[in-house]
Amino acid sequence: MRDRQLHSTLRSFAEEAAWTLAAETAGGAELPFDLLEEGGRTGPTLYCYRPDTSGFIADRERALSALENWLPAVHALGACGGLDGYLRSRGHTRIPASGRELAEATLRAFLGALFEDQTEFVLIDERFARAYEELEEQVVGGKQGVEVIVPLLGVELESDELALTPELSLVRPHVLDRVPEAAAWDGERECVLAVVRGDDEDLVGLAPAQVRRLVTALRLYDAAAVAMGPAAWIRIAGGAWQVASTGAGNVPGDTLAIAADSEDELRGFCNLVWKRMPRSGPLAWAIQRFDMGCERPAVQRMTDHLLALRALLEPEGPESGLLADRCATLCAQAEEHDAVAERIAHAVSIEKVLIAGQTSATADVELVASHVSGHLRAILRDVLCGHLDSDVRRLADELLEPTAES
Repeated sequence: MRDRQLHSTLRSFAEEAAWTLAAETAGGAELPFDLLEEGGRTGPTLYCYRPDTSGFIADRERALSALENWLPAVHALGACGGLDGYLRSRGHTRIPASGRELAEATLRAFLGALFEDQTEFVLIDERFARAYEELEEQVVGGKQGVEVIVPLLGVELESDELALTPELSLVRPHVLDRVPEAAAWDGERECVLAVVRGDDEDLVGLAPAQVRRLVTALRLYDAAAVAMGPAAWIRIAGGAWQVASTGAGNVPGDTLAIAADSEDELRGFCNLVWKRMPRSGPLAWAIQRFDMGCERPAVQRMTDHLLALRALLEPEGPESGLLADRCATLCAQAEEHDAVAERIAHAVSIEKVLIAGQTSATADVELVASHVSGHLRAILRDVLCGHLDSDVRRLADELLEPTAES
C-alpha cells in the first residue's frame, strides 16, 4: 500500500456506504437486474440475471453524498492523478472534465467495483482489498499500461510466452491475469493469444493492425490456416477487460505448432517480413489478396490467389496465357517445371468453369486451391526475405529466355 490516507478514507466511506445501501434494501428498495446472454457460438444460448449494483448506487447519489465521509473521500481522490484512466478501465466512456466531477465519478465507480455482482451490501475485507488494489494501481501508482489480447486460431505454442517485439508477444492464457474464458478457449482447445502491450492509450487503435501483420507473417511462415478470432479484449491499468469485435472470421485448417527450438527462427522471420512489407504497388496488393483468400473457402481462395499471382506475374492480362510458365519457372526445378505449369493452367481452367456457373466440374478444387496457395506463398516469402527481386515478372522472363532459345 502506498497511500495510507487514501486507504483509510475510502475504507471509512465504504463502511458508511454499505450501511446506507443495506438500509435501503431492508426498507423495501429493490435491486434491479440485467438479463445477460451467454454462449451461442458453440452451444445453446443461455441467459442469466446479473444485479445492477452500479445503477442502484447511481440512483442513491444524493443519500451517499450526504454521508460524513463522502467529501473527505472525494477530496482524497481529487488529489490523485489517473482518475480518467481508472474510469476507462471500468468501462466508462464519458469522462467528466472538471476535477470535482471526475473525483465523484471515480468514487461511484469504486463503490460499483466493491459491490459488483453482489445482491447484499455487506463490506467484505477481501473484496475491499481487491477493489482498492485495482484503484491504487491507477490513481496512486500511475500505472497507465494498456493490454490488448486477440485469440489466434490454428496456433499451438510450446513455451508459455514468445516475445516477437517489445510490444507484441504470443502468450498462453494462464500467463495473464483474469483472462476471459471466451478469449482463452475456443470451445475445443486452448487458444494462443496475441498480446500487444504499451503505455499509450493510442495503442488500443493501433493494436488490430499489429495483430493483422502478425497473422500475415504466420501465414507466410507456414501453410497452416492461422486466423484472428472474432473478438479482442482490452484493459487499461490492469482493470476490467472490455470486448471489441475484430471483424475476422474463423477458418478451420491445419495447426501451426511453434516448438521452443524454432522460436528464434520465427521471430527473425516475422521481423524481416515486417521490415520489408511494402505499403503500395503490385506486391502490397498481392499480399492483401493473399490474406483475403486465406480467410475464404477453397473456391474463393483459389480465385483470390490466382488474382494475386496475375498481379505479380501476368500484367498483360489472363488472355496472354503467360502465368503458368512464369509461375513454374520461379517455383519449380527444371524437371518439375511442366508439372507445376500444368497445375496452374488447370486452376485457370477451373476458374473459367466457375465463372460460367458450372460448379459440378470442380470436385478437386480443394487440392488445386492448395497448390495455387503454396506457389503464391513461396513467391511472396522469397520476395519479402530478399531471395527474389520484387520484379518477379521480369525475373521469370529472364529465366525463361534460355529455355525458349534452346
